[in-house]
Amino acid sequence: MIKERDNKETGRIAVLLFNLGGPDGPDAVQPFLFNLFFDPAIISLPLPLRWAIAKLISTRRAPFARENYALMGGGSPLLPETLRQARALEAELSGRGQTVRAWPVMRYWHPFAPEVAAEVKAWAPDRIIALPLYPQFSTSTSASSLKDWDRAARKAGLRVPTSTVCCWPVEPGLVEAHASLIVERWHQAEAEAPGRPMRILLSAHGLPKKIIERGDPYQWQVEQSCAAVMDRVAAMLGRPLETIDWQVCYQSRVGPLEWIGPSTDAEVERAGRDGCGLILVPIAFVSEHVETLVELDVEYRHLAEKSGVAPYLRAPTPTTHPAFIRGLGDLVMQAAGREGVAPDRPGPSCPAKFGRCACRAHT
Repeated sequence: MIKERDNKETGRIAVLLFNLGGPDGPDAVQPFLFNLFFDPAIISLPLPLRWAIAKLISTRRAPFARENYALMGGGSPLLPETLRQARALEAELSGRGQTVRAWPVMRYWHPFAPEVAAEVKAWAPDRIIALPLYPQFSTSTSASSLKDWDRAARKAGLRVPTSTVCCWPVEPGLVEAHASLIVERWHQAEAEAPGRPMRILLSAHGLPKKIIERGDPYQWQVEQSCAAVMDRVAAMLGRPLETIDWQVCYQSRVGPLEWIGPSTDAEVERAGRDGCGLILVPIAFVSEHVETLVELDVEYRHLAEKSGVAPYLRAPTPTTHPAFIRGLGDLVMQAAGREGVAPDRPGPSCPAKFGRCACRAHT
């Protein structure tokens, strides 16, 4: 049951910014991968078998993964990026007269939930806002992080009123940030290749189809994000949406299972056949990490060059874009007036078939 509260009573607010996490050096790559594949939200097998498979996959993939992280200096930039977002959010909310401290909480590498729970308890907040930095809800991301936090908070004896922001795929600040960054690249393309037809690829991390078929709302919410962002792009460019060539696609496919599509690599190749330039947009990522700095900037760039795509431009993630940080601040303040999961957000609610969305489960 959602209870309305006066924002003036919020007191000290602890904001938890959940994200995947990433290895901070070469030695952390294999244990990070083990933690990832040991998560039952990623591999849903009984414990002994899941441990063995996680050990096998992480051992086999670690050498290749280390090469990718070496391209970024040996480790992931995700934690430094999230710390920048935390400090920017604290400044935003301080400007609104709030006493706030924000903590990154990573799922598969430090800082883990138990570490943060101890720090939050010591800070003694009046309210906790759980804010996954995954705009689109999935059982494999937001739900896993929130369950992990709940276990850690209970073990730490952290009994503080908590509000959870479930999902925010069309939050106005998120939409504005993405759209403005796309438009910057659009104008760059016009200057670099005047007259060249351009296509915008909005690329999200993929999922196996079976996860969506079980009621996960991720793909539907990604499509909602893309539609909202492209409406805003069209308005900013002052042209009808139907005159802009754009496509939703999904990256990072691994393993033998059938994944949602179309795949980003196939769309890059298609753009080459169609004689288009490309603007790649990481639509489901809010900070730079291996999927953007290596997969999009290195691997797909190479594929684009082989396919004859020119220009190939990539829009940055929102990171600390002012509109994005304002949007996060709005989400915190909206959640601070409620207890439990806050289901009311801009845009349509998830259809009934996506019953695994936390918002729908609490309405």
